[in-house]
Amino acid sequence: MGIRYDWQKEEIRAIYDTPFLELIYQAASVHRQYHNPKQIQVCKLISIKTGACPEDCSYCAQSSRYKTEVKPQALLDKETVVNIAQKAKNSGVSRVCMGAAWREVRDNSQFDQVLDMVKEVTALGLEVCCTLGMLTENQAKRLEAAGLYAYNHNLDTSPEYYSTIITTRTYSDRLNTINNVRQTNITVCSGGILGLGENVEDRISMLCTLANLHPHPESVPINILSKVQGTPLENQPDVPIWDVVRMIATARLTMPASDVRLSAGRAKLSQVEQALCFLAGANSIFSSDDGHMLTVTTPCPGYDTDQEMLNLLGLEMRPPFVSQQKVAAL
Repeated sequence: MGIRYDWQKEEIRAIYDTPFLELIYQAASVHRQYHNPKQIQVCKLISIKTGACPEDCSYCAQSSRYKTEVKPQALLDKETVVNIAQKAKNSGVSRVCMGAAWREVRDNSQFDQVLDMVKEVTALGLEVCCTLGMLTENQAKRLEAAGLYAYNHNLDTSPEYYSTIITTRTYSDRLNTINNVRQTNITVCSGGILGLGENVEDRISMLCTLANLHPHPESVPINILSKVQGTPLENQPDVPIWDVVRMIATARLTMPASDVRLSAGRAKLSQVEQALCFLAGANSIFSSDDGHMLTVTTPCPGYDTDQEMLNLLGLEMRPPFVSQQKVAAL
C-alpha cells in the first residue's frame, strides 16, 4: 500500500466500516510494511506550565473557565524538567513531550526558558516534543534551532464539529500552526479526541483532514476523552473499545508511515484491549512515573506496569530517532 494525500471521506468511511477482524488484519498487514511490529515507542508527557489557560476547550481540566481539580502552577524550572526526563529515559522512554497551558507562544522570558529546556532534554539523547499552543513561523524556527524534534498541535475533531467544542480559536488557526511548523524540519504530531459527542462522520472528517496533509503528520495521537468533573463534557458516555480500535486501524491504513499513538484514556483499557490496539497499528503509548499523563485528572499507567505488559506481549521499547523508517520483512 502506497502513501496517498487525496483521500475522499467516502473511501475512509468504507475502511472504517470494514468488518472488524478484516479491518484489523488489513491494518496489521500495512503496519508491518512501514514499522517494526515488535517495537512500541514509550513517551512521557510533562506539564511544564499547568492550568489558568484562557481558552474554553470543553474537555480541558486546565481551562480557567471551569472549576476542576487542577491548580494553576507556574512554569517549572529547567532542573526539575531535566530530572523528570532523565528518570523517564532510565525507564526506557525515548520521547518526552513538554506541554504548557498557553493559548499561544509569546516571545518573552518564559519562551526563552522553554528553549533552554528543549536544549537540555535533547542533550540527554531523547526525542523532544512540545505542545505550547499556537505559534508563528519565527517561533517554530527558534524551537528548531534549540533542537526540537516534534511539535504537537491536535485538530481534536472535525472542522464541522469543532466550534461545538472550542470557540476561542478556529480550525484554521490550528492548521496554520501546523503549516508554520512545516516551514522547519520539526516533525508534526497531530490527532484528535474520541468521546467529545462527535458522530462517526466527524471522526471520518478529522481523519480525512489529517490524511490529506502533505506530508502526513509523522505522529497521530488517538486520545479517548478523560472525563473531568467541572468541565462541560464531564458526563459524556464512554467510548466503546470497538470504536477506538476502528479509529486506530483507519488511521494506520490512511497514514501508513505515521506513528499512531494510543494516548489519553489508555488507563481505562485492559491489557487485552491494548493488545488489540497494537495489532490494529498503534505503535506508541504514554507512560508515567506519577500515575498521571498530564494533570491529576488524566490517569496514566506507570513505567513498571507498561514494561510488564510489553514483556507479556513480546514487545520491546523503541529507541529514539528511528521512526519513519520502512522495515524489511521480518
